[in-house]
Amino acid sequence: MSLATSLPAAPSRFNTLPLAIGLFCLLWSYAFVAGKIGVTHCPPLILLAARFSLAGILIIGATLIRGDWSLSWRDAAIFAVLGIANNALYLGLGYTGLQSVSAGLGGLIVSANPVFTAALAALLLGEGMTWRKASGLLLGVIGVTAIVWHRLAVGTDSIHGILFTLASLASIVAGTILFKLLAPKGSLWIGNGVQNLAAGIVLTPVALTFADIGAIDVTPSLIGAFAFLVLGGSILAYWLWFHLLKVCGATAASAYHFLMPPLGMLFAYIVLGEHVEARDLFGIIPVALGIYLVTRPAKPAS
Repeated sequence: MSLATSLPAAPSRFNTLPLAIGLFCLLWSYAFVAGKIGVTHCPPLILLAARFSLAGILIIGATLIRGDWSLSWRDAAIFAVLGIANNALYLGLGYTGLQSVSAGLGGLIVSANPVFTAALAALLLGEGMTWRKASGLLLGVIGVTAIVWHRLAVGTDSIHGILFTLASLASIVAGTILFKLLAPKGSLWIGNGVQNLAAGIVLTPVALTFADIGAIDVTPSLIGAFAFLVLGGSILAYWLWFHLLKVCGATAASAYHFLMPPLGMLFAYIVLGEHVEARDLFGIIPVALGIYLVTRPAKPAS
């Protein structure tokens, strides 16, 4: 069996969508912590250019070696455009913001993704917006805000970093809508490789021009964070993300981003020692209820 066909079939082989959702949420939320570790030892643009380039080379190289290329030129071009939005712009802007905002606040801002995605999906994709979905999205926003509200008062987050993170949010929303609008065919595994390689090609000259290579501090922490970002982030988590977009739809898949702040804060507390209070955990209740309302299948008409 080819690599291109075997990997996309993995979630169905386990015969459980919740497993794919849970793994995606864990990988995506921990990526904020790994990113925070990475940008403290390496300029963000250099870190991302190397991450995307290596991930793209690994995926496409393995595909070509096995002779499993199954992507048309049109779909390859679409995935390249998506790579610029979902990888280069989203994480390029987001990692720049992480230099002056906490991992918790970064996760909070990006977790607003479901609200804007749901609104645009209803407008552009014809995905229905019901009162149930709207209530769920509102509950998600309330829960996420409650979890990290106190961090704004006690933290040292800068408006400069917040603006970069807001621009990062706009990029991931645009990339999500573009994926559903353009609907590329073929293997998501190969498409993810094209996205990573395109992002690496775009970011490399920018990083070499504006970033200082001498500022890289090679430590075990940087090596571990980089390995996770390449294998767990760019390769596995992004493939899971586009798989969920296909299976669940833009609104439902994006709703799981509401889980990122509480999970990200938990990982940040364990790994980075970032401050977290017990009251933050109460925000999980409206978040969980909101996700249930957004993703619950509609009742069939009688």
